[in-house]
Amino acid sequence: MRIAVVTLFPQLIRDALKEGVVGRAHERGVFAVACFDPREHTVDVHRSVDDRPYGGGPGMVMKIEPLRDAVRCASAALPPGSRRVYMGAAGRKFDQALAREISSQPGLLLVAGRYEGVDERFIDSEIDEQWSIGDYVLSGGELPALVVIDAIARLLPGTLGSMESALQESYSDDLLDWPHYTRPPVVDGRGVPGVLASGDHRAIQRWRLQQALGRTWMRRPELLERRGMSDEERELLEEFKIDSARQ
Repeated sequence: MRIAVVTLFPQLIRDALKEGVVGRAHERGVFAVACFDPREHTVDVHRSVDDRPYGGGPGMVMKIEPLRDAVRCASAALPPGSRRVYMGAAGRKFDQALAREISSQPGLLLVAGRYEGVDERFIDSEIDEQWSIGDYVLSGGELPALVVIDAIARLLPGTLGSMESALQESYSDDLLDWPHYTRPPVVDGRGVPGVLASGDHRAIQRWRLQQALGRTWMRRPELLERRGMSDEERELLEEFKIDSARQ
């Protein structure tokens, strides 16, 4: 997969892609990321990429011309039909389902805004859609772009040691993850659930599903409402509720 990021801070993107499992996948060529700086498409001596907003008010707005030229340059380096996405608070919420959808496509273009935002004419003429990673304000779109890259890269074959890891993570089935344990078997008097050491893989699978359902019910019930449950899952969740009430 090929990803292009239009950003005023390309080194921030490059540095973040040097670390961890995603960084190693990037180094091995599982996916490629190229940065395009709007400042390289300015024509004035100050390399200006922003200006005061029409109508007054605080802050500055990113100018359309440098952004437009950077996006067109980036688009030319990507496979035809690659989505052009602006990372902004007004966009569609980025989630695991969208990450899975995009991971099957050959290319993606992400635009990281700065200052008070970008000229709306740029959104209208050059952007296919907007994505948001949450209902809060950040200094720019670089961190959201990195979140998107990380989430997508983990789903690409060759990034993780086993694709099973990606399939079993939180939100892979629209559920929160189940509890995890490792050695030692007892810490401060607290042991590991016996089923996990039983060697009974079917029982372990059942316990993990029940815990995932229970955690989602307690912490993110709206996910269950949206997802729905099978009869078996409803039975597991009822058992979880009963056990929780006894504790």
